[in-house]
Amino acid sequence: MSDVDSRLQRTILDLLADRRPGATICPSDAARSVGGADWRPLMDPARAAAQRLVDAGEVVVTQRGQVVDLATARGPVRIRRV
Repeated sequence: MSDVDSRLQRTILDLLADRRPGATICPSDAARSVGGADWRPLMDPARAAAQRLVDAGEVVVTQRGQVVDLATARGPVRIRRV
């Protein structure tokens, strides 16, 4: 795993820790935190980081409030701590 991948995973968990229980973040929040002004290329890596956290049982990915499989989800998704 690259340094950027590790930073994205940590950032997702840190951003969620700063929010109330049950709150969500967008993968772009992590991409913006890590990438700064040049965050857009980090969107796919941010979604991949979220998937690794799903696989580890730490977060779920939702769409319109329902838990979804990130591999098949199309459009905007949110990340929530388990």
